[in-house]
Amino acid sequence: MAAADVTVAQSAGFDNEDDDEEILSPDDLSEYLTAGTKEAHDRAENSPFAKDFLRGRIKRELFKLGTAALYYVYSALEEEIERNKDHPMFAAVYFPSELHRREALAEDLEYLYGPDWRERVSCLAAAKPYVERIRWVGRHDPGLLVAHAWTRYMGDLSGGQVLKRVAQRALKLPASGEGVRFYHFEGIHSPTAFKRLYRSRLNELEVDVRMKERLVAEANLAFRFNLEVFEELQETGKGIKEEVQDSGVPAHGDMGGDISKCPYYAAQMEY
Repeated sequence: MAAADVTVAQSAGFDNEDDDEEILSPDDLSEYLTAGTKEAHDRAENSPFAKDFLRGRIKRELFKLGTAALYYVYSALEEEIERNKDHPMFAAVYFPSELHRREALAEDLEYLYGPDWRERVSCLAAAKPYVERIRWVGRHDPGLLVAHAWTRYMGDLSGGQVLKRVAQRALKLPASGEGVRFYHFEGIHSPTAFKRLYRSRLNELEVDVRMKERLVAEANLAFRFNLEVFEELQETGKGIKEEVQDSGVPAHGDMGGDISKCPYYAAQMEY
């Protein structure tokens, strides 16, 4: 979830299509964003909440709260995307049928909370500034929506299968997908091919160095908001009774020092 979604399925064996090597330049916007958010990726992989999630140590109540937080974030993001879908900075990366997550999250919340979920869920305090920032950007500086879309959708698409399987195992969720629809992109047959398409569209945008720097700053801000949500969930979890969990994806300490086996590692290359 959130910054945890930057995990990449490829390193865990879920995204291994054979494709021709992609040629990218450090000046490409996709590479600029990747390099400029490296420290944010590093903080994400060291987040206690993210590590616990990957180990399968995720409490059901925290999973529900995190899913609700994502619903509010994606509701804001996708409403602002729709408002600005014809903006010259965003039109090229407008893929609603392939990427939009709000409806999938609504299905997950209905499963997790019941049919009256809209009356039962609320936005985490830490998620409110994130939502407010997305709303502000959409209304006043829509070009920066590119940074929020890149941060969220590429991370979700990259790590979705890893997190889906961990959550299903740890929380005893149905194999048919109830509760984790968020991680299933029905409109995308090949995540690898789609991510290449998305990167190529990003790299075709006409942006100068100043705009690239602003996009990197906005992407780092998005990561900061995600980590603040993690911190609130981690703190909330201290007051929730420990649940018996199945194992998830091993963390660094269980890998004999081989960081390349960590799902977070490849994320720094995959964006």
